[in-house]
Amino acid sequence: MPAFRSPSPGFSVPRPAAFGVDPGGERMARIRRSPNFRDGVFQNPGGTVRIRPSGSAAEFARIYFDKEARRRRVPQGSIPVHATTLADLARPPATGLRLTWMGHSSVLAEIDGQRVLFDPVWGERCSPFPFAGPKRLHPVPLPLAALGPVDVVVISHDHYDHLDMPTITALAGTDTVFAVPLGVGAHLEHWGVPAGRLRELDWHESTRVGGLTLTATPARHFCGRGLRNTQHTLWASWVVAGEEHRVYHSGDTGYFDGFREIGAAHGPFDATMIQLGAYAEFWPDIHMTPQEGVRAHLDLQGGAPHGALLPIHWGTFNLAPHAWAEPGEWTRDAAEEAGQPVAFPQPGEPFEPAGELPSQAWWRAVSSPIARPWRRPRLVEGAAGTSKGDLGLAGGR
Repeated sequence: MPAFRSPSPGFSVPRPAAFGVDPGGERMARIRRSPNFRDGVFQNPGGTVRIRPSGSAAEFARIYFDKEARRRRVPQGSIPVHATTLADLARPPATGLRLTWMGHSSVLAEIDGQRVLFDPVWGERCSPFPFAGPKRLHPVPLPLAALGPVDVVVISHDHYDHLDMPTITALAGTDTVFAVPLGVGAHLEHWGVPAGRLRELDWHESTRVGGLTLTATPARHFCGRGLRNTQHTLWASWVVAGEEHRVYHSGDTGYFDGFREIGAAHGPFDATMIQLGAYAEFWPDIHMTPQEGVRAHLDLQGGAPHGALLPIHWGTFNLAPHAWAEPGEWTRDAAEEAGQPVAFPQPGEPFEPAGELPSQAWWRAVSSPIARPWRRPRLVEGAAGTSKGDLGLAGGR
């Protein structure tokens, strides 16, 4: 496959193949018929969202490029990666459901005898270019080929940290099925995935793969890979239901009331994989904080603690101003307050949601101390009997 192509006849500026292609033909006609496509673009539930950083550009630059803040956004040592092997994954899960977080939003879900791979990103950078863009902070836990056969690959949307061309082209050579939101199939076909192996869904549409039912459900986000963002590809969260188990993957999303509706229609879930990293006050509509992520999980479960929450979209790439390990610490606090069990596996560490959940705060060994601004300051007694504020620092213990 050529590395570059021209976006239109007579236009000589080369375009990276990783940009993908815009939908056309019958695919575009189907997009125009979608109830979620109005005024020439896909619409979010609840109306328009801000997809560009809000507030002062100078303030954003000051925070993002501050030397000390930049140091906190990366680990201070090597991130521990679990040494999972093909033999480990070849053993069927004792409970019928096993999850393996590969980092960021990539998760292998083994559910009722089927194997589902969500948002696989094995590339070194989430970028269209091999020499620029956010670089992964830890190696992939195991080679893609070491996963063994995958029944279906599920893509949440077409951003580079969720849809990675090198990974897709490698998987295109297998016989896996690809379940993608409406419009995203154009990219995959361009990269060599046969149309017959694509299941391209609008929100609330379902498809069967083996013994699984996969349903595309709403999310509050946006799309785009090239310099020109046409908003002609949909973004989605996903419900995967087997004979005995069901799981939910949020993709990227801001918090919205639709979680309760998804839970009422498809829940409760044995496990949810919830985006709660790369948040910032500059884009509150399109990503969730850990507090919102825990709230979303509870909404999906009918309002009460249930199942296991697996935090995703953190730890692998530096994509936001918050401290690298802050999502882990904040999620621990928010989940503890709510009484919700949370899994904190190292990248590559398999676990079964019905069994003992990995709970070690593994990130503390390689993290700078983290202030907990989400905690209300408490007054504690000092050594001399005087009161002092509890700063709630993590990572220095």
